[in-house]
Amino acid sequence: MKRIFVSGTGTGIGKTLVSAVLAEALEADYWKPVQAGYDNGTDSEWVAGVITNGHKRIQPETYKLKLPASPHIAAREEGIRIDLEKIAAQVPDNNRNLIIEGAGGLLVPLNEDQFMPDLAKRLEASLVLVSLNTLGSINHSLLTARVCRQENIPVLGWIFNGSYLHYEEEIVRWSGYSRIASIPYAANPDSVFIQQQAEKIRRLALFG
Repeated sequence: MKRIFVSGTGTGIGKTLVSAVLAEALEADYWKPVQAGYDNGTDSEWVAGVITNGHKRIQPETYKLKLPASPHIAAREEGIRIDLEKIAAQVPDNNRNLIIEGAGGLLVPLNEDQFMPDLAKRLEASLVLVSLNTLGSINHSLLTARVCRQENIPVLGWIFNGSYLHYEEEIVRWSGYSRIASIPYAANPDSVFIQQQAEKIRRLALFG
């Protein structure tokens, strides 16, 4: 069983889209342990609606927080503290691949002294890093890569999202992490789009 933790350079970069593509490609379970904000639906609900491989299993959130804010603040508003051991105890007890989606960027705090890298390490997961092709992505991507090295987190590589500019080769070279795939911009990605992108990744056989 492979545990792949999808994180990256920030909020709104396409982590949920990438998670859906990976879950489709690997016929994996999808799990977002911490959801902060759900007025427009949860990420789990969206992923459930676009995966079509027939093997999908959407695992329930460990923490489903109302406020769309950093998880440590959203949890504080509800009088709770996010506990990594509670999350780890809810890892699905099966032999299936698992796609775990983080919240926000890599250094988002979960509580007063633990961050997303702490969760990835506690779950014994390897990272897939998402970078949105936009102005500023070189800086954000290289800072993210530096944190991964400092934290000794295994990184499988980058998935680039969108097509604003062609920073990908530079980010790959300067970060030292390979490119897994590039996903083109789609205004309203649907199940057909997810299938198309999943097939590209499946053909690469990078996760065999």
